[in-house]
Amino acid sequence: MELYSGHIDQFIKETTHNMISSALSEAFFNYFGYNPSPSEKGSWTNSLKCIKDVFLETGFHDHGIVLEYQLPLTSRRLDCMICGKDEKKQGNAVIIELKQWEKCKAGYSDKVVTWTGGGNREVLHPSVQVNNYKLYLENNHSVFYESDPVSLSACAYLHNYMKTPDDPLLAPQFIDYVSQCPIFYAEDFSQISRFLEKRLNAGDGMKVLDRVRESKQAPSRRFLTNVSKVIKEHKNYTLLDEQLVAYDKVITTVKSGLNDKQKSTVIIKGGPGTGKSVIAINLLADLSAQGYNVHYATGSKAFTATLRKTVGNAVAQQFKYFNSYMRAGPNEIDVLVADESHRIRMNSNDRFTPRSKRSSIPQIDELLQAAKLPVFFIDDRQNVRPGEVGSSQLIREAALQKGYKIHEYQLDIQFRCQGSDLFVQWVNNTLGISKTVEKIWDSSNSSFKFQIVDSPHELYRVIAEKNRLEPNSARMVAGFCWKWSNPNPDGTLVKDVVIEDFAMTWEGKEGTTALAPDVPPASLWPFDPRAVDQIGSIYTIQGFEFDYVGVIFGKDLMYSFDNYAWEGHPENSADSTVKREKNPETFLKLVKNTYRVLLSRALKGCYVYFADKDTEKFFRTRMSN
Repeated sequence: MELYSGHIDQFIKETTHNMISSALSEAFFNYFGYNPSPSEKGSWTNSLKCIKDVFLETGFHDHGIVLEYQLPLTSRRLDCMICGKDEKKQGNAVIIELKQWEKCKAGYSDKVVTWTGGGNREVLHPSVQVNNYKLYLENNHSVFYESDPVSLSACAYLHNYMKTPDDPLLAPQFIDYVSQCPIFYAEDFSQISRFLEKRLNAGDGMKVLDRVRESKQAPSRRFLTNVSKVIKEHKNYTLLDEQLVAYDKVITTVKSGLNDKQKSTVIIKGGPGTGKSVIAINLLADLSAQGYNVHYATGSKAFTATLRKTVGNAVAQQFKYFNSYMRAGPNEIDVLVADESHRIRMNSNDRFTPRSKRSSIPQIDELLQAAKLPVFFIDDRQNVRPGEVGSSQLIREAALQKGYKIHEYQLDIQFRCQGSDLFVQWVNNTLGISKTVEKIWDSSNSSFKFQIVDSPHELYRVIAEKNRLEPNSARMVAGFCWKWSNPNPDGTLVKDVVIEDFAMTWEGKEGTTALAPDVPPASLWPFDPRAVDQIGSIYTIQGFEFDYVGVIFGKDLMYSFDNYAWEGHPENSADSTVKREKNPETFLKLVKNTYRVLLSRALKGCYVYFADKDTEKFFRTRMSN
């Protein structure tokens, strides 16, 4: 989808006559069903006039141009792409990212801090951003990888930005990115003109543009092989027992029945630490190596962001969110691996979705129709928010309604808690989630360490020491019983989690004030070693595991010896979504699931501080020592 495409002369005429913004606004409304924001219309007016002047300087009059081209299965739109041929008559296309920035400062990793959206925010460096667009198209548009491919280049034009001595955009951390996709400042008018002339001076751009528009949208075999290679380099797990059975069923279904008239779906169920994500990652790697277009999707920003960071930009595009498929066509991909499917929501709308764009289609239906074979990995006891409705029953009913064949598998083998399924059973029993035979925890029967500590200070000391000995091996988490504040104006964090004389910050909140350079964002909290000095919430740790986890058990869930029962206390919750739940039983179920998840994230040891002493006393009554 693009909002505008055509001959460069028409573009120059409409821009000169101040008509281009209106043309884009009309196309935007026709496609999305609502009007673009005033700031977006203003950026079209200002930035497109500047790039029009560059085109006039080059003397381009035989070229094709695309504006606001949406990358398939993403919400991202590239600003401008111009097409033509070079002096050797080779087809070329150049992506131009347009920025109205006037200044910025270097941020963490591949990001910079600049004024945008009404405040200073951390955003991708322009060269990083436009290079990601370039990689996405090179990997997924057949015109850029088939025989006689169109060559693709990219650059960023900051037409209001005057270069300064020691400019932050050219900081050492960005040099490699800038060398691949150069940035041009306001004073670089001649340089960007020469950059474009070198690649497009022979014109004949409409033929190249037609090839781009008519090309097939599918990942290249080379890219899929690279996906497999990268994943296997990072994750090399051996599948065991029922894991292998479930894995083989997916592989067999793909090879024998991917194009059957009756579609199939696979549901793989398992509790914490049973290896659901291990199977999911292996399926992505192995099916990609065989040339199938496989997406790995979750409903967790932290989980998806960490996976993308781990595998790198080159293959990150195969890792999606559940709401990425609102506009996907039927069977658009071969296999959808939907991990953490308990985080499926009622629909894909969020608080930023305009009313006119909101979808009434259940998110489960979008996921089922997007792939020839949808595969769901789920723990039916990990729903922790009212809007998260994912369950094996929901998937099963939706699939049956569509006439799908259903294959279900249960995973029981335990990899967390030193391979002790007994600990997970004990947690389930103690929290009153399910009746199990494991009523008393006897540490002498397991190498897994479970210990109650007397203060949050001691909890932090233990976790910090574990992390010092083995970096990135330990984290602190807590129930959502304390406010999660926006960062301070200087980007440092507020110490929200206060217990008597103990005070510590939550993970770094994103999307408001830019975070200080030494503060990792919440989306990378599981990945960044510095996060040991931040407390994680259920929303950042769900789906992850560490050698050691320290849990602050808050007062939103307490055991009553008067009633001999667990009681939920929404008045002690700071989770605005969960505490609004009007049904006391539903609230109780959600907070029980939350602490079940927090207590089951460790591979070797779990340490707990209880804010409520009766709750601590109840846990101690269920321990042999």
